[in-house]
Amino acid sequence: MKEINYKAISNKIRRKRVSMGLTQEYLATAADVNVSHISNIENCHSKVSLNTLVYICKAMNTTLDYVVSEEYSSDNESLDQQIILELKKCDTVLKEKILKIIKDLQ
Repeated sequence: MKEINYKAISNKIRRKRVSMGLTQEYLATAADVNVSHISNIENCHSKVSLNTLVYICKAMNTTLDYVVSEEYSSDNESLDQQIILELKKCDTVLKEKILKIIKDLQ
């Protein structure tokens, strides 16, 4: 499997946030992280976790698929399979939170 291009994900988050007129403070509050973490994600100084990415996407009314679409192709595992693999690494409480967020997005 290829390495995830966090720079591309960071750029997409920043472009989407700016195009919507949202502040880093807004995303930080929505993702329950501090503003400096959002800044570090957008400037590619920190890798965004799946949990934080889900909250960011929800706050921007967009999908995980939109943000990570350049990170998979039909030649690789499907996005669903990659998400399932990542979810298997999470503890039960985090899985329940993520599943609730996904349900709320539908």
